[in-house]
Amino acid sequence: MQLTPVNVDSIDLSDPEFWVAPREHRESAFWSLRREAPVKFFNEMPLANFPPGPGYYALTKHEDIWAVSRNPELWCSGQGSNITTLTPELNEFFGSMIAMDDPKHFRLRSIVSKGFTPKEITRVEEYVKSKARTLVDEVLEQHGDREFDFVEKLAAPFPLEIICDMMGIPRSDAKQILDWTNVILGAGDPDFGGTLENLMKVALEIFGYAQSLGEARLKKPTDDLTSIMMQAEVDGERMSSQEFGSFFILLVVAGNETTRNAISHGMLELTRRPDQRRTWFGDFEKHSRTAVEEIVRWSSPVIHFRRTATQDTELRGVKMPKGTKVVMWYNSGNRDEDLFEDPYRF
Repeated sequence: MQLTPVNVDSIDLSDPEFWVAPREHRESAFWSLRREAPVKFFNEMPLANFPPGPGYYALTKHEDIWAVSRNPELWCSGQGSNITTLTPELNEFFGSMIAMDDPKHFRLRSIVSKGFTPKEITRVEEYVKSKARTLVDEVLEQHGDREFDFVEKLAAPFPLEIICDMMGIPRSDAKQILDWTNVILGAGDPDFGGTLENLMKVALEIFGYAQSLGEARLKKPTDDLTSIMMQAEVDGERMSSQEFGSFFILLVVAGNETTRNAISHGMLELTRRPDQRRTWFGDFEKHSRTAVEEIVRWSSPVIHFRRTATQDTELRGVKMPKGTKVVMWYNSGNRDEDLFEDPYRF
C-alpha cells in the first residue's frame, strides 16, 4: 500500500465522509497521526436527540492503547464505551459488561464465566468445527464450483447460528435476530432504518425477547448457555433478567457482527494471497493460532472503544482533566510500525 503524508490538521475522524474515503487515504491519515500527533483532540459528530459532546482525544499508537486498556482505575469504562455520551441506563442497556466498572463488572463477569469453563469451551469448540464443516458442505452441494456470495452463505449465517444454538434460541428465530442486529449496528444508516426511534424500538424488542428466554430457562433449565448463566450464583446472587437482556444484546449483536467481519476479511485476503493460503493449508494445525491472530489484526473488527479519565492525568505530555474522553483506535494500533515490522502486509 502506498502511504502519503496527510496534514494532521485536515483530518477529522468524526466526519462520516472520512470513513467513505478511499482506504489509502484513511490509512495514510492514521499513519500521519501515529507519526505526528498520536494523541490528538477531535470534536464529536453532532447526533440528533443527543446534546453536543465535549470532544475526545484519539489514541492511535499501540503502546498508548495498551496502557489505557490495562489501567481501569485511571481510565474507566462505566461512563460509556461509545464516543457519544449516553445516559448510564443506556450505557448498561446496550453495553452490558463493556460499559461497567468494578465491582459491578466483576460480579457480572463472575456469573457469565460460569458458562465459559474449560470443559464448556472444549465442547463448544468441537461443535463449532462440526458446524463449519456442515455449512461448507451445504454450500458446495448447492453451488459446486460456481460463484456465490461468501458473506451471505457462510460468513453471516455461521456465527449467528452458533450463537443461537449456544443460547438456546430456536433456529426459526435466527432471521429475526439477524434483522434486529442489522438495525442496531446500522444506527444512522438509512439502509437499515437507522433512526433513533427505530433503534430504541428494536432494542426494546430484542431486550424483551431475551428477558422472556432467560425467565423461561430459569423456570425450566436445559443444557444451553442461557440456562447455565440464569442458574449460576455468585455470593448467593443470580443474574437478573434485566442483566441477562443487556448481555444478550452484547453477545448476539457484537459477537455476531465482529465474527462475521473477521471471517469475511480473512477469506478476502486468503483469496488475494494464495501464497499465505498454501502456507496455512500446508500445515493447518501448526499455523491456525497465528493465522487467526493475523486475521483479527488485519480486519480489526472492533474499530474503537472509549475510556474516560477518572482523575487529572496526562498522556504523551498532553494534560487531561478528570472526565476527559479518550478513544482507542484499534485499527490504527494494529498498523503500528513500532510493533509490526510490515503492518500493511497480510
